[in-house]
Amino acid sequence: MRSMFLPFVRYADFNGRATRTEFWLFSLLNVIVWIAGFVLMFGGLLSLDVSGRGGGSTVPGAGFWFGIILLMVWWLATLVPYAAVSVRRLHDRDMPGWWYLGFVISWFVPLVSLFTSIAFIVIMALPPTRGTNQYGPDPRGPADLDVFR
Repeated sequence: MRSMFLPFVRYADFNGRATRTEFWLFSLLNVIVWIAGFVLMFGGLLSLDVSGRGGGSTVPGAGFWFGIILLMVWWLATLVPYAAVSVRRLHDRDMPGWWYLGFVISWFVPLVSLFTSIAFIVIMALPPTRGTNQYGPDPRGPADLDVFR
């Protein structure tokens, strides 16, 4: 549970490393909030007959507007932490954080975005660099495995 909210604690910290658990639990939290927002939005779409003669227009309910506001506020609140945890996760793989900017830019190219999205997911799921790398110590603790050799 702590890992799920750790990106909010390290809000704009682009230095260091992040574990797979931290990245994926934060992603899960985002998915949960987005699903809740869409449920509110679509649940708030009430089809009301305004004219009284049938075939009237649809009027969204309060849940629709609450869902839209919730999603806009959530998107703005998680924009920087998601970028930061993604960069730190790339650092954990011993990759520069500029790769994230490359992924974001490529997501605006229609056909390329599909492949780069898959590549991003795969890179974020790959195991980390064990021990200390150029971005800092291993966030999972000391990796002194000489005892077992």
